[in-house]
Order: sequence, then C-alpha cells, then structure tokens
Amino acid sequence: QVQLVESGGGSVQAGGSLRLSCAVSGSPTCMGWFRQPPGKGREGVAKFVGPVITYYADSVKGRFTISKDNAKNTLYLQMNSLKPEDTAMYYCAAEPGGDCPLAGGGRGWAYWGQGTQVTVSS
Repeated sequence: QVQLVESGGGSVQAGGSLRLSCAVSGSPTCMGWFRQPPGKGREGVAKFVGPVITYYADSVKGRFTISKDNAKNTLYLQMNSLKPEDTAMYYCAAEPGGDCPLAGGGRGWAYWGQGTQVTVSS
C-alpha cells in the first residue's frame, strides 16, 4: 500500500513559480504528477521511472522539473514560467510496477493523492 499526500498548490500570476510536494510512503517504481484542468480530462505532466529516469509532457518541457528526495520520501514538481493554461488540480501518483504511462489519463497507476489546486492568472 502506497500513500501520497500533496502540498504546495496556490495562486500565482503568469510567469511565476510554484513548487509542489508529495510525501510518499513506500518505494514504488514509478512516481509522477498528473493534472486535470477545469472541464477537461486528466493528463500526465512528468514522471520518474526507477531512481533516475524522467519523462515530461511536451507542454511542460523546459518549464517544469520533477525531482525527489529519497531521504525525505518526497517527490517534487518545480513549476517555472507558469501560464494560465497550467491552471489545474495537480495529483501525485504512484505505481509499484514498471508500466506507468504518462499518456492515457493515468490508467495503469494504482495510487493517487488527494490533489492540490494550482491557479495561474494572466
């Protein structure tokens, strides 16, 4: 059983930055971030597969950075140069197995946090 608790959301103006945190219990192979914009489906943002391999959605490459602190059992998402279209509920997710696609809206990911809201104003 993996438990995930997100924090760090909030409101920011376009061009600003936020850092999301996710406290993770256990050691799942895959850990990642998804988001669900208002009125839209859930989409993958970034993920770790194993200890060092990372993947990003094209929409956030160069602006967002996923990282983790193994000593603190915490996953992070540093979000820079935020845009209004980044406004969404952001979710931390984990999957013990190795099959954990960013595409597909989170299908295949077993564990989810409660979500944290990010609002970017223009």
